[in-house]
Amino acid sequence: MKKSGLRVNSEIAVSVVRVIDDEGNQLGELKTSEGIEIASRKGLDLVEVAPKAEPPVCRMMDYGKYKYHKSKKEQRAKKNQRVVKLKEIKTTPRTSEHDYQFKLKHILRFLSEGSKVKVTVFFRGRQITHPELGVDMLNRFIEDTEEVAQVTQEAKKEGRTMNILLEAKIKAAVPKAEEREEATEATEEGKQETEEGIDNAQT
Repeated sequence: MKKSGLRVNSEIAVSVVRVIDDEGNQLGELKTSEGIEIASRKGLDLVEVAPKAEPPVCRMMDYGKYKYHKSKKEQRAKKNQRVVKLKEIKTTPRTSEHDYQFKLKHILRFLSEGSKVKVTVFFRGRQITHPELGVDMLNRFIEDTEEVAQVTQEAKKEGRTMNILLEAKIKAAVPKAEEREEATEATEEGKQETEEGIDNAQT
C-alpha cells in the first residue's frame, strides 16, 4: 500500500471492489475498472477506503478536495497543540509583603501564558514546627488567584516543604477569523461524513 494509506483509481490492485457513491449509496460489488469509469463520469475519483475488507471497499469522491481538507484539519490540530510548562515559585511562611506581591505577579503571568504553577513553601529552622503558617501562605496565593486559577493539587507536605499546584481556568475562546473561514468551507463542502468514514475505515 502507498505511504498515504489510500489507493486511488488505477492504483487499486484488485479486480473487484464494493463501491459506495459520493452520496453514500451502496452500489454493490463492481469491477474496479467499472467503478473508476462511473466515478470519472461524475468528475470524481474511486478511492480504496477499506483495503482489508473482502472485497475491498471503495468510495467515490473528489480526492484532491479530500486531501486539501484533511491537510487543513491536521494543520489546525497541530496549531492548537500546546506544550504545558511547569513553573515553580518558592517562598517561605514569613515572606515580606513586597516579596509576596512580586511572587504573586509572576504566578499570574505564568498562568496567563498557559503554564502550570507549583507554589512551594520552604520551612526554615523551627518554622517546620508550625506547618499552619505554610498552609496560610498557600491559601493566600489560592485566594489571590481564584479568579483565574484552579487548584489541581491540594497542599502537600514533603519534608521541609509544602506545595500546591495551580492551573489556569479554561475560558471559552472566541473563534478566530481563520477558524470561522475554515468552518464556512466545511459547511460548503457539506460532506464531512465522507472524511470521517474514510478515517474510520483506515483504523
